[in-house]
Amino acid sequence: MQKVVKIPVRTLAEYVYKSGSIVSGFNSTSSFTEGSRIHREVQKTYNEQDQSEVYLKAEIEYENIHFMIEGRCDGLLENNGHMTIDEIKSTSLSLDEINEESNLAHWAQAECYAYMYMQDHELDCIDIQLTYVQKSSGEIKRFRKTRTTDEINEAMRYMLSMFAPYAKLRLEHEWKRNQSIKELAFPFPHYRKGQRQLAGSVYKTILEKKTIFASAPTGIGKTISTIFPAIKAIGEEHLGKIFYLTAKTTTRQTAEEAYSQLFSGGLQMKVVTITAKDKVCFTGQGICNKEHCEFADGYYDKINDATLDILQNENSLNRHCIDQYALKHKICPFEFSLDLAYSADTVICDYNYIFDPKVSLKRLFDEQKKATVLLVDEAHNLVDRGRDMYSSTLEKAPFLQLKREFNGKNENIHKISKLMNDYFIKVKKQAVSSKTIEFEEPLGEFDQLVSDFIELAEQELLSERSENPELLLETYFAAQNWQRISKLYDERFILYAEIQRNEVKIKQFCLDPSYLIKQAGKSFKARVFFSATLSPSGYYRDMLGGEEDDYVVRIPSPFSQEQTQVMVKPISTRFKDRENSIKPIVKTLVETIQTKPGNYLIFFPSYLYLNSVLEEWNLGNYGIPSIVQDTGMGDTEREAYLESFKPGRSDSLVGFAVLGGIFSEGVDLKGDRLNGVLIVGVGLPQIGFERDLIKRHFSSHGKNGYDYAYVYPGMNKVLQAGGRLIRSEKDTGTIILMDDRYLQSKYQFLLPDLWKSNRLK
Repeated sequence: MQKVVKIPVRTLAEYVYKSGSIVSGFNSTSSFTEGSRIHREVQKTYNEQDQSEVYLKAEIEYENIHFMIEGRCDGLLENNGHMTIDEIKSTSLSLDEINEESNLAHWAQAECYAYMYMQDHELDCIDIQLTYVQKSSGEIKRFRKTRTTDEINEAMRYMLSMFAPYAKLRLEHEWKRNQSIKELAFPFPHYRKGQRQLAGSVYKTILEKKTIFASAPTGIGKTISTIFPAIKAIGEEHLGKIFYLTAKTTTRQTAEEAYSQLFSGGLQMKVVTITAKDKVCFTGQGICNKEHCEFADGYYDKINDATLDILQNENSLNRHCIDQYALKHKICPFEFSLDLAYSADTVICDYNYIFDPKVSLKRLFDEQKKATVLLVDEAHNLVDRGRDMYSSTLEKAPFLQLKREFNGKNENIHKISKLMNDYFIKVKKQAVSSKTIEFEEPLGEFDQLVSDFIELAEQELLSERSENPELLLETYFAAQNWQRISKLYDERFILYAEIQRNEVKIKQFCLDPSYLIKQAGKSFKARVFFSATLSPSGYYRDMLGGEEDDYVVRIPSPFSQEQTQVMVKPISTRFKDRENSIKPIVKTLVETIQTKPGNYLIFFPSYLYLNSVLEEWNLGNYGIPSIVQDTGMGDTEREAYLESFKPGRSDSLVGFAVLGGIFSEGVDLKGDRLNGVLIVGVGLPQIGFERDLIKRHFSSHGKNGYDYAYVYPGMNKVLQAGGRLIRSEKDTGTIILMDDRYLQSKYQFLLPDLWKSNRLK
């Protein structure tokens, strides 16, 4: 069978010719962007016989590989029968800093298009031209070369010779991978109740290129039930890639463990985990330039060898593995993981690499997306995460500081920072009697200032004189994000300013992220949103961009009602009654542990409430050990907290934690490690300005705004916390819901079936 490798022109050119160092968090081509608007402006100047955005392709045999190369040529220019390939690049750099050799990958792209055109039209020679456009001034600089057929053929053969080792490695791996998948068995002796139904639903969703919302109870084994059918779809060539998206480290580890079990069963796959930059940075500073970091120096000169090395030798490209190879090749581990994501069969990462416009993996081409499934774990978290991703804030303080820092140093940065600071002052003067101001429409003047700041900051950051000051870089990225979000701004957003003493912040707040979540995911072959608490399903389908014909599946719990004793303690935990609730909460906790000693978790809606009850608990001196979730706990502290829940302890233990926090979901305390869960309140988010904006928005669209803003997000936290208790068919325990609202029909309706036979305590 013919070995076929499809490759876009830009990918081939950059693989061979990309070079240099990581610069200040920019990628190596940051100074040269696609610049669609600028492309169109240049193309408008073409003569009538010239063509723009011309699709070209070529098929080339090289070392028993059939390469299919394709792309869109920016310009195909004709002058008296003589043809010129035009490659357009926009840049923030001064054109004085650009010469013919500034970026060899640009020439290589033009040479690829020249090869394709010459093959189709049997030409002896052709011109290739690079057109550089300075973004702020619109100034143009061009370089032109004439190339013969032999020269272009030689250029193509050289590029293929450099790319061939990687192509061969991928082809060999794909054959081994698919063979291993055909022989791969489910990694457990039998399916748990509901697992086969979930796995079958996921497989059908992939085959039919659909979206599914799957609510499957905690403990069923959702991770393996979604990964396994997706892997089988790859083996049958229905799928090319899997993205397993998570919100938290704990669920990422669960996915890694599932793949580890499959590796033990013979699976051959490349599985990369992307870990946050601040956690993996070797220097701990996160400053990405060759002056500060040897792992940024010459990164793009070393990345191809490092990639071949790790792919030849490893399957599980987790944090530890990537660190080892990054140290060996002296490259940045974070950027290495991002580059590996394009080669891997599965990528385990945070939601933001797909849904967040700031950090999404933009080199994924549409054709790759069409062969990729998104497995979105704990999908309930994506609603609020989506709001954060599609919101943007700018504050006054950084611009005031930049104005001072660059005075006499860079007059352009000083001046634009002063104008930004002045605008914030003008907004502050409008807020005579209020701490917030709502704007009815986008701020045109402000947006223009932000755009000017971005251009000037970019010039400074890319100039040779720049020391890449951290504040300027951070503010530049914040301004860039503002500009991105301003392009998405519509009726699903609100624009407001908040004033606190001398500080002013202006925010584009996303009220309803559903449309943007849908847009970010729509290019992919299939989308699987799953969670133990994707209920009510109508709310989550609405908020995650679902449509009427999407699949919805609700897997019944495999556990029996006898495993859980659920009780309601009808006290008021409303804000006005919290002081009076403290003693009854402590009394209930003590009585529960004394009646049935063991390990317990008690969850609170806030740290303030938790600490108030903890103070009363400590005063009682009950002789029961306790541990407390603290703000900003690191991985070591989290692990120590969970390790305290040991089976068969001689004494009892109570862990104080917050609803919606790190211990309320993705935590697996099986058997006697956990004997009971107490939940204080109904989990409602704190009443506040933004929550009320959400409430108002959905009420104005004919929905129950209070439920959308408060009740549904709150009860989801409750269900997640309660789900820590029963993790297997052998687990038993007690859940105590401490709030009189649990007796109301609305809240009873939102409880899982197994919790509905509750009684008063």
